[in-house]
Amino acid sequence: QVQLVESGGGLVQAGGSLRLSCAASGRTFRGYTMGWFRQAPGKEREFVAAISWSGANTYYVDSVKGRFSISRDNAKNTVYLQMNSLKPEDTARYYCAARSGWGMPATLRRREEYDYWGQGTQVNVSS
Repeated sequence: QVQLVESGGGLVQAGGSLRLSCAASGRTFRGYTMGWFRQAPGKEREFVAAISWSGANTYYVDSVKGRFSISRDNAKNTVYLQMNSLKPEDTARYYCAARSGWGMPATLRRREEYDYWGQGTQVNVSS
């Protein structure tokens, strides 16, 4: 079992930045792809970004490319999401998720492909 705990959310003005963290504990973190998803009120939970175990592979949804950056520190069992140039439409609850192994983009975008989830952290971007 893997436990995931997100932190770093908050209220920020449009154009600002936030860095989310996701700390993993429990069974070994080794080999797990980590993903970030988000869910706005009344909307489906959507994929944001993913990173492979080694960090060599990353994948982003088009709407955040060039603004968000996913990274990980395996020594600390932590994955990060650096969010820059935030927009009001980025307002959502952000969730960290873990799955075994990498995959094709269509796989990485599917929340059903992830085995473990955190409780989320709220990000609010004001205009």
